[in-house]
Amino acid sequence: MNKFTKFYFLGIGGIGMSAIARYYKTHGFEVAGYDRAKTTLTKTLQSEGIEITYEEKESDIPEKFLDKNKTLVILTPAIPQDHPQLVFFRDKGFNVMKRAEVLGYITRQSKGVCIAGTHGKTTTSTITAHLFRQSQVDCNAFLGGISNNYNTNLLLSKESNFVVIEADEYDRSFHHLTPYMAAITSADADHLDIYKTHQAVKESFEYFASLVRPGGTLIVKKGLDIHPTLQKGVKQYSYSMDEGGDFHAENIRSKLGEIRFDFVTPTETIADVRLGVPVRINVENSVVAMALAWLSGVTSDEMRTGLSSFSGVYRRFNIVCQSENMVYIDDYAHHPSELNAGITSIREMYPDKKITGIFQPHLYSRTKDFADDFAQVLSTLDELILLDIYPARELPIDGVGPELILNKMTLDNKQYCPKDALIGLLKKRDDLEVLVTFGAGDIDALVPEIKKVIKKKKINTGKEGIGDNI
Repeated sequence: MNKFTKFYFLGIGGIGMSAIARYYKTHGFEVAGYDRAKTTLTKTLQSEGIEITYEEKESDIPEKFLDKNKTLVILTPAIPQDHPQLVFFRDKGFNVMKRAEVLGYITRQSKGVCIAGTHGKTTTSTITAHLFRQSQVDCNAFLGGISNNYNTNLLLSKESNFVVIEADEYDRSFHHLTPYMAAITSADADHLDIYKTHQAVKESFEYFASLVRPGGTLIVKKGLDIHPTLQKGVKQYSYSMDEGGDFHAENIRSKLGEIRFDFVTPTETIADVRLGVPVRINVENSVVAMALAWLSGVTSDEMRTGLSSFSGVYRRFNIVCQSENMVYIDDYAHHPSELNAGITSIREMYPDKKITGIFQPHLYSRTKDFADDFAQVLSTLDELILLDIYPARELPIDGVGPELILNKMTLDNKQYCPKDALIGLLKKRDDLEVLVTFGAGDIDALVPEIKKVIKKKKINTGKEGIGDNI
């Protein structure tokens, strides 16, 4: 790794890839890359001095990155093997590494705090990084989302040797890591295009746990059916929200839009902790983040201050705007378990409101594998507007479309809507109370326009003006 001075990223606009690109750019290396579409993130990277091409042709690779002795090519799993630039780099003998291999190198040089799980890992890793950052321990961090506190997915420290990393299970990427500490939040069936069976998913998480270095620490959510073989001296702990374990919450109370709880550790209870983002599912995420921080030397007072000042992650249960009569929430949930957690939290926050969900399914394979589960959980809404499937890296699968979910739902108030017709549909609606957009595709591109529609509608109807997220 030390011989390279230039880094070229295939898929630089991905949330994980962009963090590594920023890391090398910040450390004075030359950085460029390819992505297939302009996004807010790619535009931000360009404003930071990173050159990006949106064309696949090998002729679009900047000339300064054509020296194979100086340039390392970093690849995201979403890039197809026949991508023209990837084919060129391999044919010319360039060193090509997966994103996870680079993160693995970084964890071997530092104290890697790696958070894994089929859901919950982005918010948990971001809370963990914030708790470390707001203490004397400090940390570096490669996050799977944009932290609202720092407006970035990369945190750097001149002093700390801790690095918080979101450990991605897709394509078994997290098997390249060497954690000093690791946490596993969930191990649901997902990415069955890769794993085929739920058992294979669980075995993959067991192998990840076995990578925790000797003398390290592993924290696993209580009740997960995984049984890893650990290296010598690794200490294992359990956690839950409020179901016991070595770390858990007690006395959870919600009042006036605020959530407080007592944090229980193996040796002490830290009373009356306030959650900065008052969503019930974040109590569970906070427990494991606080456990990692507590075991790393973050003090009780530092954790109280850090958790109360945590302001969330972009597209993780973001309250985009709200008034007395209307709330609009945007969330990244794209797996049935995530949707269930989100809808349950919204129902607890707004028990007397009608909840209208807009869902963009992510991947044909995931839709096919979990159609029954999607139908069941989405039927707990009061209304569903279903968009087309976002394909990401996949080609269409015969017989798999939004109707596969829609036809299985027991909810009567449901409809399909093409994405380009959604804004027009919302403009005609005056009965929305709680509106939530769900999905991991490109639905976030519609959020600003949806926000405009809602704000204008409130003004035009003479109701209380709607404000930004508070």
